[in-house]
Amino acid sequence: MRVEIAPHQHVTAAIYRSKREQTGTLILGHGAGADQTSSFMVTFANELAARGINAVTFNFSYTEQRRRVPDPNGKLEACFRAVIEAVRGKIGGRRPAIGGKSMGGRIASQVAAAGADVAGLVFLGYPLHPPGKPDQLRTKHWPAIEAPMLFIQGSCDAFGTPDELRPIIQRLKIPIDLYVVEGGDHSFKVPKRAGIAQEDVYRAMLDRIEQWMRVSLTT
Repeated sequence: MRVEIAPHQHVTAAIYRSKREQTGTLILGHGAGADQTSSFMVTFANELAARGINAVTFNFSYTEQRRRVPDPNGKLEACFRAVIEAVRGKIGGRRPAIGGKSMGGRIASQVAAAGADVAGLVFLGYPLHPPGKPDQLRTKHWPAIEAPMLFIQGSCDAFGTPDELRPIIQRLKIPIDLYVVEGGDHSFKVPKRAGIAQEDVYRAMLDRIEQWMRVSLTT
């Protein structure tokens, strides 16, 4: 799907339609270092559709133009908002949930804090702070978010561990769930010594997203 961002500027989005009884729609933004065709994004979108969730992925403008450096926040947010509106026109139904991998989730949170009408947010490795800089938190806008949130965070995430997240989210007044991937890094990779297949890690994450969307966004 072609999404118009501004005059003479567009990005590409992909809709993974569910053939099952639908739970809702989840729009996912990609991380800073990969576009919507990364194996992680494609795997999660396909698996969400198989679980009854319409999944939508898209490219931010800089990846659409094959640039490596992310755009400024304002431009990233404008792109995400345009995709939300395009998806509403294409799919319809209930308000979509939004989120994404790392940077994509952070931009989704900023869009929600600015007033986007969304059903909820799903964060796949929220970049709480730059690695090694725990004092540079990216949470100032969180109190303005009014939609329920699901955080999926690796216990060894250099961008922010679950232990760092907990005291912050406990101060918020909206429903928030936190699912921890034990041993997982920022990409949810677990060490081989854990004896857990990566496919099983992803399956557990997807199961949690499906459960959360069914319980939190349809009741």
